[in-house]
Amino acid sequence: MPKKKTEKRKKTSETRKKQEKTEEKKKKTSETIIKTQLIEERVVTEDSDAARDLYNQSGFGKLVENKIQLSLLESLFLIEKKKIEVIDKRKPLTFEKFLKVAKKAEPNFWIRYCVFKDIRNRGYIIKTALKFGADFRIYDRGVKPGQDHAKWIVYPVSEGNTLTWHDFAAKNRVAHSTKKRLLLAVVDDESDVTYYEVAWKRP
Repeated sequence: MPKKKTEKRKKTSETRKKQEKTEEKKKKTSETIIKTQLIEERVVTEDSDAARDLYNQSGFGKLVENKIQLSLLESLFLIEKKKIEVIDKRKPLTFEKFLKVAKKAEPNFWIRYCVFKDIRNRGYIIKTALKFGADFRIYDRGVKPGQDHAKWIVYPVSEGNTLTWHDFAAKNRVAHSTKKRLLLAVVDDESDVTYYEVAWKRP
């Protein structure tokens, strides 16, 4: 009897050690900061499994020759989350320095980033929607691009800007023609975002 108890204890101890090693590996993977390079107006990751997980598991960027190509919006978000490090001219860019670069490259970048960040933090995948004539397209929770169509198209707007009825109608027509819901994302002076969903109805 004592021998059997000893064997059980050994097995339990071995199982715990295996579980601890597995948890350590997961922790190290989650803490890995992915190296990337700023190339013109895109950020390209290293060729690694951790980088590809950004695409496969989280829907960031697009896969190009085993590396992930990220937009400036995606890159700033991942810098803020401490998931990537962006190198430019052999020097890492801080959040502030990268933001400065992005603002020069893209008009209305900060307003768009506030919306991008808020949507991502809510658990949705958000992508650009230039071919639809909108800023962004959003997929429902749990849906990745390629699995189904986007559910919404989004137009970020600064609270201080005016939107004419002509602009409003044009945006509504785009949403209706692409069979997507229209979201107006209004960003205030404190960078908080309020959403207005607009429905198309015939009188």
